[in-house]
Amino acid sequence: MNKMERLKKDLTKEVTVINELGLHARPAAMIAKLAMRAESGVWLIKNGEEVDATSIIDILSLSGARDSRITLRIENPSDTEILEKISALFETGFKE
Repeated sequence: MNKMERLKKDLTKEVTVINELGLHARPAAMIAKLAMRAESGVWLIKNGEEVDATSIIDILSLSGARDSRITLRIENPSDTEILEKISALFETGFKE
């Protein structure tokens, strides 16, 4: 893996929606709140559709039902902590 491929891999993370109700308004708000703290763009990608993670409406438009696979993407390596925190929300089922 060359340096560019490694950097690209470091800026993305695959997650699965595990909570029963999927990405409804409360989880979308939790994601957006964290994404707004990032220095650069934070994106959610599902089935090729990429949306702005700071927008609750955009997140809801993904129709992230339970068991959906979503890719999280950050533009700036300095936002890795934000990427990890959003990933942790998915891993804990948004504490629902």
